[in-house]
This record gives sequence, C-alpha cells and structure tokens, in this order.
Amino acid sequence: MSVPFRILDIQLCERGVVLRLPFRFGVVTLTACPQAFVRVRIRTEDGREAEGAAAELLAPKWFDKNLALSNEDNFDQLRDSLALARDAYLAEPEARSAFGHFAAHYPSQIEAGAARQLNPLVACFGPALIDRALLDALCRALGQSFYAAVQANLPGIDTRLAPDLAGFDLDAFLGTLRPSRDIALRHTVGLVDAITAADLKAHIADGLPETLEEVVVATGCRHFKLKVCGDAETDIERLTRIAGVLARVPDCVVTLDGNEQFKDAESAAQFWKRVQATPALQRLAAATLYIEQPLPRATALQSDVRALAAMRPVLIDESDSTLDAFTQAIACGYTGVSSKDCKGIYRSLLNAARCRQLNLRAEAEGRGAPYFMSAEDLTTQAGLAVQQDLALVNLIGLGHVERNGHHYVDGFAGQGAGAAERQAFLQAQPGLYEAAGDNVRLRVDRGRIDLSSLDAPGFAARAHPDWTTLQPLRSA
Repeated sequence: MSVPFRILDIQLCERGVVLRLPFRFGVVTLTACPQAFVRVRIRTEDGREAEGAAAELLAPKWFDKNLALSNEDNFDQLRDSLALARDAYLAEPEARSAFGHFAAHYPSQIEAGAARQLNPLVACFGPALIDRALLDALCRALGQSFYAAVQANLPGIDTRLAPDLAGFDLDAFLGTLRPSRDIALRHTVGLVDAITAADLKAHIADGLPETLEEVVVATGCRHFKLKVCGDAETDIERLTRIAGVLARVPDCVVTLDGNEQFKDAESAAQFWKRVQATPALQRLAAATLYIEQPLPRATALQSDVRALAAMRPVLIDESDSTLDAFTQAIACGYTGVSSKDCKGIYRSLLNAARCRQLNLRAEAEGRGAPYFMSAEDLTTQAGLAVQQDLALVNLIGLGHVERNGHHYVDGFAGQGAGAAERQAFLQAQPGLYEAAGDNVRLRVDRGRIDLSSLDAPGFAARAHPDWTTLQPLRSA
C-alpha cells in the first residue's frame, strides 16, 4: 500500500523565538532560541506534486549536554544535522516510500554525524524534520490525513531497521491505532518556575499565568511534569512546596523528570525512597506515574535500574538516541520510552509497536502490561511543531502530553510570526488555538487540548508558515 515518490526540493529556514519566562531544564536556562523550518516538494510516480513542511526548536543542552559547548555551538550542531540530511536525501534520485527514504539514509546519517562529532541524537534531528515534511507532502498529494495515511501504512513502514520486530504484523498494528478528539495537557514545572506569587519579583503583563498556582486556576490542568535537579535537599524542599499547591487539584497526576541529574541508579533510588518517606509528599508520590531519565546518558544503558523501577516505572528520554536504544534499556530494567517528534516519527511508531509486542508476551506470562510510552516535549511551538507532535502521540494512543511551549513562549507572537500567519493558523485549526488580541495562542480548556482540527489532509496542518518571514538556515 506504500506510495513511492521522488524528492524534488528541500529548503531549510529559521526564525528566532523569544521566551516570555526563563525555562530551566537540566543544565540550561533557556531565554531565546531559533526555530528551524523545513519545506519540501515531492512528485509521486503517477505525477502528483505536493509541498510539505515541518518545524522544531533548535533547543540547546538537550541533544548534547557537553558544557564545553555554548548554546550557539548547540544551535550549529543541529543546523549541521539538517544540512547533512538535506544533502543526503536530495542526492538520492530514486523514488521510494516515505519510510524507504528514511531507512535508506538512517545508518549513513549517524556515520556522517559522527565524522563531525555529532552524537546520534543530534544526527537524527535533521532526518526527523525532513521525514515529517515529506510525510506532510505525501498526505497532501494523496488527499489523506496523517491518521489515515499511517493506519493504511501509506508511508511503507517496515521492520528492516528493527529486527526484534521480525514476524510482528506491523500493518495490522498500525490499522488498530485510533486517535481521540482531545488530549490532557501535562504542565511542566521547570526548575526556576515560580510556585506561588511570593516567588515573583514582578508580574509580566501579558495575561498569561506565571506561577503554578495561576496555571492550576487558568488551565484546569490535572497532569503535571515536575523537573528535579538531583540534589535531594533542594528537590525535597521544592517538591513539598509544589505538593502544597497540587493538594487542591482533584485526581492529580504527576511525572518526575530527572534530566540526567542523578549520578547513579542507587542515588536515584535513595531519592525516591526519601520522597515516599516524606509525609508532605505522600499524595504526590502516590500520584507519580513514572520517573523519566534519572541517569546521565553515558551510563544509563549500562546501569541496572531494577531497584528504582520496582518502586516506580522508569523510562528513557535522552538515552533514546538510536532505533535500538529502547531494546537496550529494557535489559537494564527500564519499561518506558518517550515519544518526541524531534527524535523521529518512525522511532515513535516502531517503539509503540514494540510496546504492543512486549505487552502481549507479558500478558501471556501473567505479568500484566508493563511496557509503555510517554509523550514528552521540547518546547514545541504553536504551528507546525505542536500540531504534528500532538497528532503523533494522539495516534499512538497516549492519553496526556507534556506541553510547555505555550507556557514559556507567548504563542505566535513569541515566534515572530506576522499577523497573516497568526490568522491563517487560527482560522485553519478551529478549537486548537484562540485569539488573544492580535496574538494567537494554544487553547487549553479544563486541562485538555482539542485535537479535532488535526484530522485533515496533510500532517496535522491545514496552514503553513509565511515563508517570506523566514531566513535561510544559517549554515545551509
């Protein structure tokens, strides 16, 4: 059922994003950052041509946390990844399926990245954007939505790069995926975020909530992602303050993000024991679903995390740098893996298939269904980035998604998008966005995001950016 096509053109652009609030995660406090855009043109074998697009923030100190590198160095790494992928994809004249284009270049992209001292997570960033843009173009050429295209496996996804899935009926699995019309938002509480008004030196007059207290009232969220820094005393004190606010939230759900801040599995396990033993944190601990990437990527897949996982499930995020990383992690005691568009749509779909296969085996052995995926964020911005990521995790069947781009950036205005672009997305995606004066922002209603407008021809986007407002990618 796959549809082969040739790639006619790939353009790489960027535009600056300014955060309204500083966002601290791991080792960086982010205040401004470029957003990359990819624009492609394809031709199917029967002569249909179409254009597709994708976007993603060039986030520093997540893909590569080497402190010797500046934020600008990190931006350039991701630009290099995009340029390498563009050149490789354009050098291939053969018509292939969407997945075929990805599979043909996956090993060589990692090798080319390594030659330029780009780790696999960085190297895979470029193809992740281009693959999304290509799939957008394919869906538009066929008049199909992303949901329908994947359900029918029009991208031609197979197991050639995932030998552990050999014999698994991937087509049947994809055909069972059923998207919902909305999804719960999981609000991120960064390491320097204000918990109460007492933490603020001055309010920002933009009409958006700043403190966790204000977020709870303004959005109705019941799902929260809490960043921890790896210092037990600091984390316990901060979590206690957060727990005081969340005590007023009914049916509260929490996840903890270690962002590689714990030195080893034993210290992470000891920290969680302290959380459980702290009276003021008992409700928060009971509400915690899982612990995300507590260990540094350099040691995470060589460390036994079973002691921690016996208390709370543990998943990998930054360690998910290659298509086989999740299978390596399972041997260490991890049972979860994140989905992020910046790591690639095919990685997420293959990992979703792995979870289905593994859980079928576990259920047959009477072990329940311990393997899972989570929907994590890297400040995806309003427009292409947030829409495509929402569509992916929705199709996989995840019930809640971390979303922080709408909180730390003031909608389309924070991205430098002009009035015409803002209005185009507002009108094209009813329910997903709302007007705020002349600005347009993600709409959150009672803690949920309306996804109904994503089910349309193309990859979850009825509108594209105003390309005249973008600059060519700096290194391209």
